[in-house]
Amino acid sequence: MQAHGRILLVDDNPNDLELALIAFEKSGRSPEVKVARSGQEAVAMLRSDERLPDVVLLDLNMPQMDGLAVLDAIRAQPAWAGVPVVMLSTSREERDIRACYARGASAYVVKPVEFEQFLSTLSATSEFWTRVNAHPTAQTSDALP
Repeated sequence: MQAHGRILLVDDNPNDLELALIAFEKSGRSPEVKVARSGQEAVAMLRSDERLPDVVLLDLNMPQMDGLAVLDAIRAQPAWAGVPVVMLSTSREERDIRACYARGASAYVVKPVEFEQFLSTLSATSEFWTRVNAHPTAQTSDALP
């Protein structure tokens, strides 16, 4: 099956990672997914990849370098400015949602607890950001520090 779109999935929870990968596979249009299990790993991947992802799906609550710190690092790099960042969280707290948007998040998606709803939400999110949303096609990570 040919990959449609490129996703950088950042989450420290192995169960959520596994469910997200199942959701992408079940969508029938599997994107190319790179997985980072920490904020530090995500930033390192963005620096080292020649081609940037179409979207970063970023968990908000992670140890050491949380999602907000990763979002700040992404938005601080001019070469990464056009990469959509979708925050994923179990939190419905208004302060969390506002903080993400204030720092430049493209969207905020609450992770459903129910299995089938989690799969459909991640599948729809992937579909929108990798196939429906129009974005520049020549995203590269050149000119990085």
